[in-house]
Amino acid sequence: MSEDNRYIRQQILSEIGLSGQDKLSNAKVVVIGAGGLGCPVLSYLVGAGIGNITIVDPDVVEVTNLHRQPLYTMTDIGNSKAQSAAKALAKYNPQVSITTHVARLDPSNVDNYCSDADVVIDAADSFAVTYTLSDYCFENKKALISASVLGFKGYVAGFCGALKDGQVTQAPSIRAVFPNLPASAQNCSTAGVSGPAVGVLGSLQAQLAMNAILKLDPSPLGRMLNLDLYQLTTSTFSFLGAPEPVTNFSFISLNDISYQDSIIDLRSIEETAKMITPTAIRVDISNIENLTNRPAEQRIVLCCKSGLRAWNAGLTLQSQGHKNIALIAVG
Repeated sequence: MSEDNRYIRQQILSEIGLSGQDKLSNAKVVVIGAGGLGCPVLSYLVGAGIGNITIVDPDVVEVTNLHRQPLYTMTDIGNSKAQSAAKALAKYNPQVSITTHVARLDPSNVDNYCSDADVVIDAADSFAVTYTLSDYCFENKKALISASVLGFKGYVAGFCGALKDGQVTQAPSIRAVFPNLPASAQNCSTAGVSGPAVGVLGSLQAQLAMNAILKLDPSPLGRMLNLDLYQLTTSTFSFLGAPEPVTNFSFISLNDISYQDSIIDLRSIEETAKMITPTAIRVDISNIENLTNRPAEQRIVLCCKSGLRAWNAGLTLQSQGHKNIALIAVG
């Protein structure tokens, strides 16, 4: 069959057609994360003929990934996810231009990877990455499609982008919907996850990204879909109009640290013997409320692995009157 027929089944849809296919072919999408969510996202976006796709992921393929990340095989174990995904996808559709970055996204590189994107997809399963992307996309009015899944449950939603061309109005950020992180959280390694549930949520991310590129009405931005694939229930709601919270701290990179900062490393010595900087002090989060001897104007930089402890420690210090707080997640 001719390559000209590759997209014929989706071009039959009146919502796509030849003009829509041109939009998809000219689109630039950045996918942050090539794991459980990233695999179906990438597969369906490449299949749909998105012209330019950038993959950002720092990890290598592990055997525990294979039940939910079907882009990879046993021969990929130990190799870069981003590069292994690109290799598999190139065989799937050589018409798509794929760029890879074997790197962890943080505030120091988010602009390098996302500045040209029409749509950014958060498939990284990281609090720090999610909020870094949301802050960047909200400031730059870029559509952000984010999802999260654990066990059999998850959500997918569209954030941050301008709702219509030429208008200032934009969808709320992730902070507007989730102004605070949970006190504690589990992940796929500790709580488990259903492979098909991840596949469904990742496929929905791909569809929402295509809807955003095609500018379908209603827009996927400002809407959230919740799924429970154990109870077989769904719910959806609009969060358009949700107010943006006043935030006194955000994630920064190591390069943003100043010699004037007070740097607190919340990781235990069992996690790492080497602290984030030579001037950092190690503090257990249970003792964070004792940090009362810091000048009010001095910035406190809180560091942990995922960003969760740093976030909650920041809330404690904020309640004590500290206003200049920043967070670092070392990954």
